[in-house]
Amino acid sequence: MGWEEELEELRRREELAEQLGGPERVKRQHDGGRLTIRERLDKLVDPGSFHELGKIAGTAGYDERNDLRAFTPSNFVFGRARLDGRPVVVGGDDFTVRGGSADATIREKHLMCEQMANELRLPLIRLVEGSGGGGSVKTIETTGRANVPAVAGWEWVVANLGTVPRVALGLGSVAGLGAAHLAAAHYSVMVKELSALFVAGPPVVERLGQKLTKNELGGWEIQLRAGAVDDAVDTEEEAFARTRRFLSYLPSSIDDLPPRGPRDDDPARREAWLLDAVPRDPRKPYKMRAIVEAVVDQGSFFEIAPLYGGPVITGLARLHGWPVALMAGDPFFYGGTWTADACQKVERFVDLAQTFHLPVVHLVDCPGFLIGLEAERTGTIKQGVRAMSAIWQTTVPWCAVIVRNAFGVAGAAHRNGGRYCTRYAWPSGRWGSLPLEGGIEAAYRAELDAAPDPKAKLAEIEERLTKLRSPFRSAETFWIEEIVDPRDTRPLLCDFANLAAPLRRPGPSFHQMRP
Repeated sequence: MGWEEELEELRRREELAEQLGGPERVKRQHDGGRLTIRERLDKLVDPGSFHELGKIAGTAGYDERNDLRAFTPSNFVFGRARLDGRPVVVGGDDFTVRGGSADATIREKHLMCEQMANELRLPLIRLVEGSGGGGSVKTIETTGRANVPAVAGWEWVVANLGTVPRVALGLGSVAGLGAAHLAAAHYSVMVKELSALFVAGPPVVERLGQKLTKNELGGWEIQLRAGAVDDAVDTEEEAFARTRRFLSYLPSSIDDLPPRGPRDDDPARREAWLLDAVPRDPRKPYKMRAIVEAVVDQGSFFEIAPLYGGPVITGLARLHGWPVALMAGDPFFYGGTWTADACQKVERFVDLAQTFHLPVVHLVDCPGFLIGLEAERTGTIKQGVRAMSAIWQTTVPWCAVIVRNAFGVAGAAHRNGGRYCTRYAWPSGRWGSLPLEGGIEAAYRAELDAAPDPKAKLAEIEERLTKLRSPFRSAETFWIEEIVDPRDTRPLLCDFANLAAPLRRPGPSFHQMRP
């Protein structure tokens, strides 16, 4: 006698698991414009590659003969899969079963998902909806007791942030532990009309006297501008596409090196318009993103957190196929001065580069830290010191191109000052302790007050100092190593990427990334 009877029972339970929370709840999920977890997995990973673990784990009911009467699967589905041919671990909440809350959660599945990614050194993708296996008020009634708060297995989440790429997609309303999983990622995405993120949702917040819709409380614009989430897209399919693209720049773990991409763009390409990209008037802004696109491999720039920390642009790109971490000043936001949130953005981005062995390219335009009451209220100097410390802790190859401004303490943070940095400056480069425009009146107050025509005297002093701060004067004393034609920037950066490639070293960093 064989084991056909048991295999038939196994198939029956698997079929029950595939029904998720039942036809009515699946319909409600679709009516809300959202895919089910199994539909999401089908669209995210390579066809036929998903290998599920714990499929028949759940809550079962038995009759008086101990035969299966009813079965509700666990509300978390996970397993191994391939993404563009590459092995990954993927796990997602099933909102059709008790809204993804703790009542229907088998915590060991969440724990094993994280452990598997860590031990097998595979990228981890979390599809989050609901509370992510977190608590519910009803849990008190179903368990008959109140639990002392604890998050089993969070140590693995922390470990994974310093070990494997961790991507989180918020695919509905996300709160509590689900919100924590969404925030604890190297890259996180929301779907604009479907997703919301909160510490606690509108019904709970209303008890504070704040009656808000889910979008007013935790919609994508709020969370992107706050820096809680990196990106937002229009559809779930776009979120899956962004996930695949983000991971294409990174290694599978810190024990590997980022893979080289296609080399379809000529590394010697020179863009003629770069010669006029920066206006002569230092008060006029210019489009830094256009410069970024011009110097990296065509179409390779993948921006991260575009609505957060506006004075600094951050993203991944390729140079002659080599992936790099690129940041650049944006003069359209506070003239490029580093605000408190821009400093936090820099710290987090530099940690990402250091963790996964990505060389850093910095297109510099920073007139210094933001000054004034807002700067003091937001603790800009404290956040600035954290960003500077993160930069000084890097050991990855670093290339800085001073496009325009590099002033003050923040300007000094254009590189790790304790290590060698490949550095270039455009003829438009300006640097010093502080910009002349903000310091002449204070430094030459007595001379200006004594002048018969203070305006003419101010213009005279400014002209004199402008000549003294010429980048060529700096080059005479080796304060700047090389002034270059802006049109040569791409060839020079590609040279840097090729030189940096053999210097990358796999393994853990002494300074691991935090959320």
